[in-house]
Amino acid sequence: MATVAHNPWFEKGMTFEQYVEAMKVNREELTRVYEQLEFFADDLAVWKEVAQRNWRGIVLTADWCGDATLNVPVVQKIAEQSQVELRYLIRDENLELMDQYLTNGTSRAIPIFIFIDQEGEMKAVWGPRSPEVQELITSLRSQLPAADAPDFEEKQKNVYRDFKQQITTDPAIWRTVIESVKAKLQG
Repeated sequence: MATVAHNPWFEKGMTFEQYVEAMKVNREELTRVYEQLEFFADDLAVWKEVAQRNWRGIVLTADWCGDATLNVPVVQKIAEQSQVELRYLIRDENLELMDQYLTNGTSRAIPIFIFIDQEGEMKAVWGPRSPEVQELITSLRSQLPAADAPDFEEKQKNVYRDFKQQITTDPAIWRTVIESVKAKLQG
């Protein structure tokens, strides 16, 4: 990976409030997760330790993304507890940065959370999903008909609709994101 000057990207980004205000889709679901999310005492101990690092973060995202509807509010709340200021960039408007953080070296999967120090050096990257959420979507996709089947498109839309509904209403799924981000920040 090429060395990225992260500070200009951070400066360019929107605050969480600006991002939510600009959302055209999924705002209600994102807000619900944000408002209902709760942390345990051991979570708070980790967030307190992370706060000592004086980190900031850049989030590559988009409002249409189901994974962002879950992960953005979870990581935003973690960041608030950890005193990590996050700035939001829309993926398709920032492909130069996105292409430095491809999933599996090929996919522009989002959201991607890039944690940086005050000098702008990347310290940790998390995203686009917790392993458990990845297993869930893989399982759901495995039930789809072949891509050339006449009902593929309709069934795929239904799978993604049901997936988004499940991940934005089930606190057990939210917990998988908390644990995955916690492991990354502790590692």
